[in-house]
Amino acid sequence: MLYSSAEEWRNAPQKRVLFFGMSGLGKTYISNILRGAGSWFHYSIDYRIGTRYMGEYIADNAKAEAMKVPFLRDLLLSDSIYIGSNISFENLTPVASYLGKPGNPDKGGLPMAEYTRRQDQFRTAELNALRDTGYFIDRAERLYDYPNFICDTGGSICEWVEANDPSDPLLTQLSQQTLMVWIKGDEAHTQELIRRFDRAPKPMAYQPAFLARVWQEYLKENALSEEQVDPDTFIRWTYAQALAHRQPRYEAMAKNWGVTVTADQIASVRSEADFTDVIANALELRAQAF
Repeated sequence: MLYSSAEEWRNAPQKRVLFFGMSGLGKTYISNILRGAGSWFHYSIDYRIGTRYMGEYIADNAKAEAMKVPFLRDLLLSDSIYIGSNISFENLTPVASYLGKPGNPDKGGLPMAEYTRRQDQFRTAELNALRDTGYFIDRAERLYDYPNFICDTGGSICEWVEANDPSDPLLTQLSQQTLMVWIKGDEAHTQELIRRFDRAPKPMAYQPAFLARVWQEYLKENALSEEQVDPDTFIRWTYAQALAHRQPRYEAMAKNWGVTVTADQIASVRSEADFTDVIANALELRAQAF
């Protein structure tokens, strides 16, 4: 690991961390606190995906919808209007909206073939954005003179790696560049995430094998054709299974490549000093376990 002990972490002139875990457990919260401290560069994987690797997909999708409206079509063809996405650290909705949900087109659903195509586009984009971490570490220091670095990943990082493989190329790269930190929730957090998702279901990225399995199970269990699926009902049904699917993958990432902190510990952080203590404690616990 990048820091072999709590003492090395505390004394490091350059602190570099990568947060991973389910969305809603504090990755962006702690990233904002550290960014506000003034010496931390915040690299958001989701923001990089939306601006660098999927920006054209998102804009072209919006343009395709606008072209269906004669008034807007004429304006687009005459270059009288411009359509683009307004992605920010706080507003990543354009990425989620493009990913979409499978099912009945009358309810906003996508055909499964198109949905899986967009899933594959997102997977490629996320892998590329994660591989860019080293570039942004260098850029943050060289261009902006930031000594410390945060990589704020999306919840789906665990879907694209094999944490039990000691030669996994992406995890090898990231663990050499950053201290990988799992923000772990407990059962109460899990139930709250499920309740929150049920109120406002949002598109997610899934491992292809997992998505194929749950899709077929849902169609069979409910005796539905693809076109009859209610998109929101399907992703609500899938969410708890996705949490259970990801949990052991996160755990293996932390065990083999990083450290674990709890969502409650992260929620208690109010300053850079608090965060330094939380990570030092996690490194001490890891040293004791091994």
